[in-house]
Amino acid sequence: MYRKVKLIDRFVSRELLVNVAFAIAVLSLVLVVGNIFRKLLPLLVNHDVPVEYLITFIAYVLPFSLIFTIPWGLLTAILLVFGRFSADNELIALRCNGVSISRICIPLGAIAVMCTGICLWLNVQAAPAAQEKLRSTIFDLATRNPMALFGSDQVIDQFPGRKIYVGKKEGNKLENITVFELNQNSLPVKVTFARTGMLEADLANKQILMHLYQARYQERDSQDPSNLRKIKDGINMVEGTLPISLDELYEKEKKRPSRSALSIEQLLEQLKSENPGERSASRTEINKRFSFPFACMAFAIIGVPLGVTAHRRETSIGFAMGLIVATSYFLFVIIGDTLRGNPHVHPELLVWFPNVLFIVLGAFLFRRLARQ
Repeated sequence: MYRKVKLIDRFVSRELLVNVAFAIAVLSLVLVVGNIFRKLLPLLVNHDVPVEYLITFIAYVLPFSLIFTIPWGLLTAILLVFGRFSADNELIALRCNGVSISRICIPLGAIAVMCTGICLWLNVQAAPAAQEKLRSTIFDLATRNPMALFGSDQVIDQFPGRKIYVGKKEGNKLENITVFELNQNSLPVKVTFARTGMLEADLANKQILMHLYQARYQERDSQDPSNLRKIKDGINMVEGTLPISLDELYEKEKKRPSRSALSIEQLLEQLKSENPGERSASRTEINKRFSFPFACMAFAIIGVPLGVTAHRRETSIGFAMGLIVATSYFLFVIIGDTLRGNPHVHPELLVWFPNVLFIVLGAFLFRRLARQ
């Protein structure tokens, strides 16, 4: 009997681990590729992104993606494996031989604990550090290859106080250039048009020099920049140079760190803020980082009865059920994160609510399944 149970443990573990790895790989690929196309597509189209930069970008995005894909992948694997066991009547055969559903799920419990530990490390340490590194990748790229920030038929808005449109780019040569200089309300107060231009990297002084040829200037009313009737034409120039500071770009990125990129120590420091909204937001972020990993445990408990009840072989059914359950869970977390600046609704407790709900509901369904 002991050897038989060990064989069952190995079989269940192997099935779960293979499906978990496959599901995480597929889901992570979708999220990472989605982030690449969302943030790097303009640069990829212009073939200016170094391969090592693309690999670095993927490495920084992956830890944050795994926060979501590990619990989701575990849930999908549970639904697939236990749904197949149920459809093949393997669970009935095991239970007829005196092996309870609780005993069958011991390998799942071990895998769920392992996934929870990995997610906890990712949420608390790895992902925030990767997010911080990801914020500085634009500056790193600009320092090593400033030309990659510019592309054909594209608006460049990374530089503080400016928006630059380039109609065509070949190498470091530009055509049909429009430079908008913005006020504090992000309204254009000065517009520069140039038929052609050339980019020069002045890395020693941490700046990009944009040489403009056949340029003309327009200045708008500082009090009413949206009134086109008050536009004043400036001088026309055969040649002019517009310096673009890379230090300003870096300072801009430093001034707006996302809360997800802050370490636990930095979040704890923000709890001392006199602003109640700031304290509530930091408290919610801390609770979210510690509550989210327990989604693995909640999904493990509720996934077994759902998978057994489904009685389906189709992989698409498992993925569909996983999507519905995971979306329901993530919805509560998103709501709590949205309300994090409102201390009156206690958003730090709301991010724990889906864990409690799914564990209680899963325990009820699991107990009913065990009694059948």
